[in-house]
Amino acid sequence: MTTASPHAHGVHFGRADVQNAGMGVGIVLLLVGILGFIPGITTQYSELRFLGPDSHAMFLNLFQVSMLLNIVQLAIGATGWAMSRTEHGARNFLIGAGALYIVLAIFGLSVGVNSAANFLALNMTDNWTHLALGVLMIGAGWLFSRNMASDRR
Repeated sequence: MTTASPHAHGVHFGRADVQNAGMGVGIVLLLVGILGFIPGITTQYSELRFLGPDSHAMFLNLFQVSMLLNIVQLAIGATGWAMSRTEHGARNFLIGAGALYIVLAIFGLSVGVNSAANFLALNMTDNWTHLALGVLMIGAGWLFSRNMASDRR
């Protein structure tokens, strides 16, 4: 007989921790994508371009953004929200999108801020944030999925 509660196995509100983490990341990225289109939250909004380093709009006055980058954030966020319906989906989202953010950071760091190849309009703050986000997402996907329900059977 066991006295362990569902919380002892990483299940809260009927969802596993990995699902909660995936859904949380997805919702945050959806919000970032939406807020990137709102003047005031995005400063220099008149300088927002579809793509390229000529987009000088700044999300929260820190992150250089373009319409394409906002759309990418919306797409990744929606994917995370949808995939987090299952434990495996949430784990795959966190690890896969985390790897994508690391690749995006390496790309941004390698092409430079003013390069024509900087088609997403990434600045150094974007690059380092994407790198940290990618590492944290992969870590969360691995850490929270160690005790998945299908593995406990």
